[in-house]
Amino acid sequence: SGGEQQRLSLALALIGRPEVAFLDEPTAGIDPSGRQLIRRVVADLRSEGVAVLLTTHDLDEAEKLADQVVIIDHGRLLADATPSELMRSSDTREIRFGAPAGLDVAALSDRLQAVVTEISPGDYLVGTVGTPAVVAALTAWLAEQDLPLGDLRVGRQTLEDVFLRLTESAAASAIDAAHPGAVGGSRRAGRSRRSR
Repeated sequence: SGGEQQRLSLALALIGRPEVAFLDEPTAGIDPSGRQLIRRVVADLRSEGVAVLLTTHDLDEAEKLADQVVIIDHGRLLADATPSELMRSSDTREIRFGAPAGLDVAALSDRLQAVVTEISPGDYLVGTVGTPAVVAALTAWLAEQDLPLGDLRVGRQTLEDVFLRLTESAAASAIDAAHPGAVGGSRRAGRSRRSR
């Protein structure tokens, strides 16, 4: 299976206790318990002084394992910093909440002065800077509409959020440069994610 091949590749990469280990997508195709084991192995290698170069599309993995993250998009270096530095690079917080499916997200966005997206039926995401005021406005709007509030979570942006912001900004800049009359960001470019 793919998972067994990944485990074998990892074992081969570590034969002879190298000073530097190059791991390309080490948890791809691995079940959750196998991913945890591989993450522990990588953490142990780091604590033993082994330099680990990890390429991955799994930004949650990079957030947990990396001391330094490099984001490259279409061959262009977009970022080179620690995960915490990248995640602090914006004041944006995210608010996720549950409510009945099909809310008028345009009206709610206007009320909150923030973009509201229904990411799946009944599951909403708000990207915001002024979190306490937005939470108060959100709960007030739902109460005015006589709508129940399901779960409510407020959190910091993730490394994936940073990646998307950086690559979408780079894509919009490239489109603007190539087509000066085009609306920036109206087309989506293919992405290549590489993190270390």
